[in-house]
Amino acid sequence: MRTTCIITDNSAQFPQISFPGRDRVRVISLDVEYRHQLLPEGGSLKVSDLDPVATPETAPRLVPPSVETFQELYTSLGRIYDNILVILMSGQLSGAYENAQEAAEHLQGARPIQVINSQTTSIGLGILVQAAAEAIEQGMSVTDTERLIRQMIPHIYTLVCTPSLSYLHYSGFADHAQAAVGEMLGIYPIFTLEEGRLTPLDKVRGYRYALDYYQEFIEEFDNLRHIALLQGSPSVSPATKMLRQFAQECFPNTKYTEHTMNLPFALLFGPRALSLMVVEDPDEDAS
Repeated sequence: MRTTCIITDNSAQFPQISFPGRDRVRVISLDVEYRHQLLPEGGSLKVSDLDPVATPETAPRLVPPSVETFQELYTSLGRIYDNILVILMSGQLSGAYENAQEAAEHLQGARPIQVINSQTTSIGLGILVQAAAEAIEQGMSVTDTERLIRQMIPHIYTLVCTPSLSYLHYSGFADHAQAAVGEMLGIYPIFTLEEGRLTPLDKVRGYRYALDYYQEFIEEFDNLRHIALLQGSPSVSPATKMLRQFAQECFPNTKYTEHTMNLPFALLFGPRALSLMVVEDPDEDAS
């Protein structure tokens, strides 16, 4: 048997396609409910298919894997691996974490299964999964790997700006009045994931000011491991180049990456969202 397998969900976006331990990572997909149809694993739906503003008719919904689906996956992987480490998107954004935890409890004793609520999604989740895979590949025990990931979680910061609250409204994260007024006035709210929960931070008028806000946010840190910008396609603003230049000049030793959002992220925040994710170096706290 190979020691440890890692399970994540398809909201994860990895900073790089290939990395040590990638072959031990299994991805479980969330289904999508769209236009009154259930699309297993999202079907052929693409981010570009989504309307800029969601309506009752077009509002999509992420459907997490069931408890039974997780149990079947655990049982199947348990025939190959000694340990299973599950790292999923924030439990406040999806029911996947809760279902995975319940499935693990049902199989308690059959195979060691550890389930972690990443309190993030997309690139933040991908960074955690990649770190776990690399640690295990280097010989770290599953117990120490779990400890490493839990230590990293508070040092990952996620900010999201969206010109339309309609997707968040139909996902249950914003009320209708808030969404309507924001769009009417051209106000772009900025949210953060605070312990995995979507929390309002500020409001700006347009992407340019959102990027200014992101730059000010980055300036608050002394040492960062990774800065990532996530956006729709095509790029929402030419000003993203300015943020890239700023990050590379102020943090020359920090990895900077830009990514196109995947479908789960777009279904939550809308296809026009612009997100910043930064990873603080936890070693700074210890020094």
